Amino acid sequence: MELEQIQRIIEGALLASDGPLTVANLVKLFSPGELDEENASKQVREAIKTLQSEAVSRGVELKRVASGYRYQVRQELSPWVSRLWDEKPPRYTRALLETLSLIAYKQPVTRGDIEQIRGVSVSQNIMRTLVEREWIKVVGQREVPGRPSLYGTTKVFLDYFNLSNLDELPPLAEIRALIEPVVEDDPLPPVQEIVAQVDMPGDDMMSGADTVPNEADVELPIGGAKVVQLHTSVAPKS
Repeated sequence: MELEQIQRIIEGALLASDGPLTVANLVKLFSPGELDEENASKQVREAIKTLQSEAVSRGVELKRVASGYRYQVRQELSPWVSRLWDEKPPRYTRALLETLSLIAYKQPVTRGDIEQIRGVSVSQNIMRTLVEREWIKVVGQREVPGRPSLYGTTKVFLDYFNLSNLDELPPLAEIRALIEPVVEDDPLPPVQEIVAQVDMPGDDMMSGADTVPNEADVELPIGGAKVVQLHTSVAPKS
């Protein structure tokens, strides 16, 4: 099969799919004999590379995330494209984002580890919200009395924030910059540093559900990381 036809098939599949597709997923689209049996994956990768190059000047990009490849609207266009949806972007408390950051950067960690670093207790609502959104999961138990659960991030977390792996996480200083400015004249001192040079404020500022908006909430754009996907699944789970 000609490379151009392979490209069209892959492009159509990626646009039709509800989520990212791996190279293995894309290879399965083709019947025996349509691709070179010994170099099927290589042919698909070459087609993907060409499609990525062709999208450079377009409003969409072919991006590789943790779960595979997907077409998505370019980040800089999300303020306009997001107006297609009536719903407001999700809002999360600073406490929830601090907790998520700690799990992402220090995983695997227990709830006790998080509480020790933040200096305050972690609301069960926060952990439940993160688990329900499939951003974190239990990855094991620590071999100590009580066998507390160890938490780590998921592929859903990476996909939502437009990452292919944990190495692409931004420096912790950028996470702090996202969380701290939302509260002016914070009367509480920062908790101990997450890493040597970075500290984050530690008040939970919670009242009821962890995603109830208040003046301390941080707003995340639809689609995560200011990225809007081309699928109807773009809307975040409620």
